Amino acid sequence: MTTPSAPTSTGTDLTLPFRSAGMVVGLMTLLVLLLWQFPRFWYTQTDTNLGTHWLAEQRVIPGWQFEEVPIAAAAEKVLVADRLFSGSFQRDNESIVRVFSAKRYAESSNEIGLFVHTPDRCWTESGWRMEATQPEFKQLTIHGVSLVFERRIFHYGGNRELVYFGGLVGGQPLPYRLDHNMSVGMKRALREAKDEAGTMLRARDQRLWTRVLDSFKARRQLIGPKQFVRISTPIHGDAIAAADEVLARFLPQWLHASDYHEEIADWKLTRLKAANVQER
Repeated sequence: MTTPSAPTSTGTDLTLPFRSAGMVVGLMTLLVLLLWQFPRFWYTQTDTNLGTHWLAEQRVIPGWQFEEVPIAAAAEKVLVADRLFSGSFQRDNESIVRVFSAKRYAESSNEIGLFVHTPDRCWTESGWRMEATQPEFKQLTIHGVSLVFERRIFHYGGNRELVYFGGLVGGQPLPYRLDHNMSVGMKRALREAKDEAGTMLRARDQRLWTRVLDSFKARRQLIGPKQFVRISTPIHGDAIAAADEVLARFLPQWLHASDYHEEIADWKLTRLKAANVQER
């Protein structure tokens, strides 16, 4: 009777595949962490020559009557703003200016940005049509703060509206334009996008990726306190220049430059007081 011989070693380390898989998982995890944290150390630049400001909304403007316009609950949920200002001003001669401002004093990476839902997207999705017009933007100075405002004309039924919109991040004007939804809005207006989803159109839009590149080169803040501003007025007949003049004159009356750090401190104090009241 023969005794079975012991198996001979082939020299192969059976744990090698598991160690290799572990290294791959570790490297992938490290890559994800680096990508997640990259904006926090790359987008940190500020322009020291500009200073930092908020644009404080005024309710009382001589010669104008203000009426608050509530924001729909769905819109508030999307914006996740800490402060909203929405309404319209009317003058005796029937001039109307519609205003909107949203501020976010503290930013969370899990929340959608204030600059995502511009009128190019929201207005066209709600039925308004964009008209081709020039210029597409205007640079205006409001109490020493130089801002680039996107300029659009929308129409719905027999109504035409001239719209300006722009924003601040970290208390400074944006180093890029908010035109990332413009091409999509124009395609909707021309009915070229009838059978295409809006998300796919935005993903293929060159303007969107141009903004991403501009942001990367500027290295200016992306995550941080933000303010989005929109102002509009009806166009009577073909009097576009008159509507431009109304908005240009009205903006510095409605928006005043305010201290950046003081306004954030006031907001934090208000939140703290509200929290203390709830605990009682």
